[in-house]
Amino acid sequence: MTRPAAAFVALLSLFLGGCATAPDAKKDPRDPFEGFNRASYKFNDALDRALLKPAAKGYKAVTPDFVETGVTNFFSNLAQPTVILNDLLQGKFKDSLNDTGRFLVNTTVGIGGLFDPASAAGLDRNDEDFGQTLGKWGTPAGPYLMVPFFGPATVRDGFGAGVDVFTNPVHYVERDAIRYGLQGMDLIDARARRLPLDDTLNQAFDKYTFIRNAYLQQREYAVKDGNVPAPTFDDEPLEDPDPDADKR
Repeated sequence: MTRPAAAFVALLSLFLGGCATAPDAKKDPRDPFEGFNRASYKFNDALDRALLKPAAKGYKAVTPDFVETGVTNFFSNLAQPTVILNDLLQGKFKDSLNDTGRFLVNTTVGIGGLFDPASAAGLDRNDEDFGQTLGKWGTPAGPYLMVPFFGPATVRDGFGAGVDVFTNPVHYVERDAIRYGLQGMDLIDARARRLPLDDTLNQAFDKYTFIRNAYLQQREYAVKDGNVPAPTFDDEPLEDPDPDADKR
């Protein structure tokens, strides 16, 4: 997962698909700090509207599509060391070879990751992070949190995001101006790619619940590699309230 800093990951998760419920719905046991989380969400949403969203719109308006694609490819490639390490920690050795090959091809032939020849060569990108690794080995997600500035997380995934910072090459750029510039560019590019999803989010009856459910569903799906159990239903046949109705 592209994580130049822990703060950015949470913001990327704001626009994943999910379900919405009414604000007065039954309390979700996964969200014991809902009062604080809702206040934090309002703060983050105001910050997004005032700063991040306008910056993303401006970036998209003046940036040619091929440049946007190159920027996205570049930051995706920088995240590959994190993916490779977590492949290994999860025992996914075949995936680690695939992702190592992808990183080498895109860094060299792809000119530092600006282009993505690895995908054309059949080296598809996997998506792993330390939060998924912890979940793989049985660490529970813990309470849901909407962290100011950072966005949605759980205790497990927040800790995992902090670890992933140290596996991203941007963290080791010594000059602050360059490091912060790269982190800011990554954040704006990611937000710009999610502008089309704003309309979907705006249709939610309760945006906070929509985002919470979307984030938790997406993280469960990622941790379990898509092996999420299907909904179960009562196996007993429905009783006809009036069995003689068809005879009339």
